[in-house]
Amino acid sequence: MIQKQPNSHLCFICGLENPFGLHLHFYDNGDDEVWADVTIGQNHQGFPGVAHGGVVAAILDEAGGRVMMTRNGQRMGMTAKLDVRYRQPVPLDTPLRVVGRRIKDRGRLVSAHAELRTPAGQVLAEAEVLSAEIDLTQLAMDDLDRAGWRVYPDSGPAA
Repeated sequence: MIQKQPNSHLCFICGLENPFGLHLHFYDNGDDEVWADVTIGQNHQGFPGVAHGGVVAAILDEAGGRVMMTRNGQRMGMTAKLDVRYRQPVPLDTPLRVVGRRIKDRGRLVSAHAELRTPAGQVLAEAEVLSAEIDLTQLAMDDLDRAGWRVYPDSGPAA
């Protein structure tokens, strides 16, 4: 079953109120995969016409990390390791899809593979992401509320 994942106010990748952010909406299959559609604009370019590699890495990092939440939306993590491979220049102003898939869940550590793809399925960049679970008891729930961490309605799931 497709479910929408939460967004926040100011996250660079999913923050809906971040004027410099990408405003991505992530969905998951309830098991082992997440995805989001993205069009990287001119404000996030490296050299003309191509997305900045750091922006591409951040998108892959987010997709790989969000895999941790597919079976439990209250499970959060931080990046422990990120290994990015750039296969092709990532074009600007082009609809793309990022997909993250769980490789292994070792309790506190989750490894995932993430890919940034063209609509035809060509892999432009990929990453191996290792996420370490964060103990949410160390965060006050009002911190999450203040961050705006919740599922926001949109036009519907991107299948």
